[in-house]
Amino acid sequence: MQNMLTLISNVFRLGNASKNVGAQTVSEGARMLASTRSFADFTPQASFDIKKCELHRLEEGPSETAVLTREQGLQYYRTMQTIRRMELKADQLYKQKIIRGFCHLYDGQEACAMGIEAGINPTDHLITAYRAHGYTFTRGVSVREILAELTGRRGGVAKGKGGSMHMYAKHFYGGNGIVGAQVPLGAGVALACQYQGNNQVCVALYGDGAANQGQIFESFNMAALWKLPCIFICENNKFGMGTSIERSSASTEYFKRGDYIPGIKVDGMDVLCVREAIKFAADHCRAGKGPIVMELETYRYHGHSMSDPGVSYRSREEIQEVRSKSDPITMLKERMLSNNMASVEEIKEIDVEIRKVIEDAAQFAISDPEPPLDELCNHIFANNPPMEVRGTNPWVKLKSVS
Repeated sequence: MQNMLTLISNVFRLGNASKNVGAQTVSEGARMLASTRSFADFTPQASFDIKKCELHRLEEGPSETAVLTREQGLQYYRTMQTIRRMELKADQLYKQKIIRGFCHLYDGQEACAMGIEAGINPTDHLITAYRAHGYTFTRGVSVREILAELTGRRGGVAKGKGGSMHMYAKHFYGGNGIVGAQVPLGAGVALACQYQGNNQVCVALYGDGAANQGQIFESFNMAALWKLPCIFICENNKFGMGTSIERSSASTEYFKRGDYIPGIKVDGMDVLCVREAIKFAADHCRAGKGPIVMELETYRYHGHSMSDPGVSYRSREEIQEVRSKSDPITMLKERMLSNNMASVEEIKEIDVEIRKVIEDAAQFAISDPEPPLDELCNHIFANNPPMEVRGTNPWVKLKSVS
C-alpha cells in the first residue's frame, strides 16, 4: 500500500511540474499512473453465461457457465489477435506476390482454434484441412516459421517445401489439401490412441464444404464401431468455396450427421463456448464412450482462398454485420474490460507487441533464403539411409537424406 501511495505521489509531482514544461509531461504522468496499476486492482476471475449448445443423442451437454481467469483471458486475446494479424500480413504479402499459390486465410474463425486448444491437452492430437495457419500457431509453431513457410523459405516450418496447406508440428498432422481426406486419417490417429491406451484424443476438423464427402461417413462408422476417442468437428463458416450451405446440403444440421453418434452444435464465434464444448467432448471420449460430432458455427472474413474476393456470393454489408456483432476478438476484449479484468492501456500494449512480432516475422520470411535444389528430396522417409531419387527425367538424379 505504501508503495502505491508513493507512486501516485510521484505522478502528482509530475503533473504539477508540467505547468512549467508543457502538456507532454502531463501525458507522461498519466501513462505512469496507468502503469502503476497493480495486479490487485484487476478482477482475477469472472464467470460468464454462454450460449446453450444444441444436442443430439445426449441427455446433458456442456456447461452454460464459463469461468475465465485474467491470465487465461489475456492469453486467449494474445493468441487470437496474433492469428488475426498474421493472416492480414499473409494477405498483404500475397497481394505483393511474395506469397504465391494456394493460400486460405483464417481471420474471423480464431475462436475455434483457440477454444479447441484451451479445451484439450498439448499431448492430444489434431488434424485439419487446408485452412491451417491458425492451428499451426496454436499447436506451438512460431509466426516466423509459418510466414517463412508461406513464402517458401528455408526457415519455414516445413523447410519451405510445404507451403500454406502443409504445415506440421508435434501432435499436429496438417494441413491437408484433399477435401475431407484428413478425417479418416484423424480416425486412424484416434485408433492409435486407443491401441496404445494413452488416454489421448484426436480432433479431426473439416469444413461444411467437405461435410458431404463419403469418406467422412465411413470414418464415422468405423469410429462408432470401435468406440474411438475422436472428436469430429465441422467448422461451419456458411460457405463451401462460394456455395452457401443451403445450396449444397439437404440437411444443414451438421452436428446430427453422425446419426448414431452423439452431436453438439456450438457458437464458434465465442472462445468460451468452444472451450467448454471441447472439454465436454474430450471427457466423453476419454470415458470410453466413443466418438462425438461437433458443429462450430463460425464465419470467415476473407474469401475461400486468396483467389476469391469473397463478395460475389455474399455482400460486404453481411461481412461487416458479422464483424460488428459477433467478432470473436472484440467479444473477448469487451468481456474483460467490462469486468475489470484488463485495462485499455494493457490491451493496446499487447496489440503493439503483436504488430512488432508480425513485422519481424515478415522481414524474416522475405529475407530468408529459399531451400537449395539439392535439399528438394530430403525427408521422404523419417529414418532411412540416403537414397537416390529420380528427377523429372531418368538422367536427373537427386539424393534423399532423412
